[in-house]
This record gives sequence, C-alpha cells and structure tokens, in this order.
Amino acid sequence: MNKSLLILGAFLGFTGIVLGAFAAHGLKELISPESVQTFETGVKYQMYHALLLLFVGSTSYVSAKTKKLVFYFVSIGWLFFSGSIYLLATNLLTNFDFKTIAFITPIGGLCLIIAWMMLFVNFIKIKVDN
Repeated sequence: MNKSLLILGAFLGFTGIVLGAFAAHGLKELISPESVQTFETGVKYQMYHALLLLFVGSTSYVSAKTKKLVFYFVSIGWLFFSGSIYLLATNLLTNFDFKTIAFITPIGGLCLIIAWMMLFVNFIKIKVDN
C-alpha cells in the first residue's frame, strides 16, 4: 500500500503543477478571472492531498488499514472534488453542461474530510512510549 500511496501522491503533485501552470498561462485568455480562481482552488486541494499521500505512504505512524482507507477516500475525493471543479471552471469551453454533475463536488469534499478524520483517529490511538 505504501508504494500505491507514494505513486498516487507523486502523480497528484506532478499533475497539480502542470494544471496550475496551465491555469496561470493557458486559461487566462479563455475563461473569466473568477473561473481561473475556481480552477486554482481545485489545484490547491489536489496539491494538499498529494502531500498528504506522500506523508501517509512514508510513515509508520499510520496503520495499514488506515493507509488503505485514506488511499481510497483521497482518490475518490480528489476525482470528485478537484475533478469536478476543473470541469465546472472550464464549462464554457465545452458543449456539455458540467453544472448537471456539480452535486459530486461536495461528495468529493466529504471523502477528503473523512480521510483526514481517519488520520486524526489513528493518531489519537497511538500509544505513547516514555
């Protein structure tokens, strides 16, 4: 599971940088400043969770069960949250109205929150050595 976490974390980091540069340089002329800002929100959350996955995949303080659940919740959360934000921000560039699937954005956000809550509970359960 550690390898999967690290691979996904690196992938999200790499694509986050690419998408951030695309927003800053390629989208400026195509969509409104508000839409660029919305797109960049998706990039920020993608990058936060890239770092989270890299941490979780390289620490022994998180149980194997929690690592697996964090992997799945962050994967779904990233796809639904950041993915839908990217599509909604660039909605005017396509023939499909992505506003019809906007309901998945909060579902993605909830998945990301659950991943963080699971880590919180995992850390509370750690027995302290003196």
